[in-house]
Amino acid sequence: MKVFIYGTLKRGFALHSKGLSDTEFLGDVQTVKPYPLFIAADFFGPMMLNRPGEGTEVSGELFEVSEDQLPKLDELEDVGQEGSFRADIKVMPLGGGETATAVGFFKSEQWLKPLHSNCIGDYQDRRFVPPWDR
Repeated sequence: MKVFIYGTLKRGFALHSKGLSDTEFLGDVQTVKPYPLFIAADFFGPMMLNRPGEGTEVSGELFEVSEDQLPKLDELEDVGQEGSFRADIKVMPLGGGETATAVGFFKSEQWLKPLHSNCIGDYQDRRFVPPWDR
């Protein structure tokens, strides 16, 4: 299954080696529709809201993962905690091309406190505090 990664699980970021180091990188992509993406919470995490049509196109990375790898990603993305979930999202290669459906990780607005950014389209922030340092 394809997974769209836009934040701390991207290559070169804090959580990549914990969840995606043994998976196939398929390429750099962006969302087909705009989505609101913010840096928020006391740990400076990237938070995307499932509100297609709002915000801006979000760039990220596409990975192929097996079904048994998904629980680890869910754990790293806090899926199961209130307001943290996954849903399908349409992405396409940067610069255009064929679209694909992937799993995306989303938060509800309750995760946006405190807010540390305006809406962004490309997460590059390095202030994230990983769970083991909180």
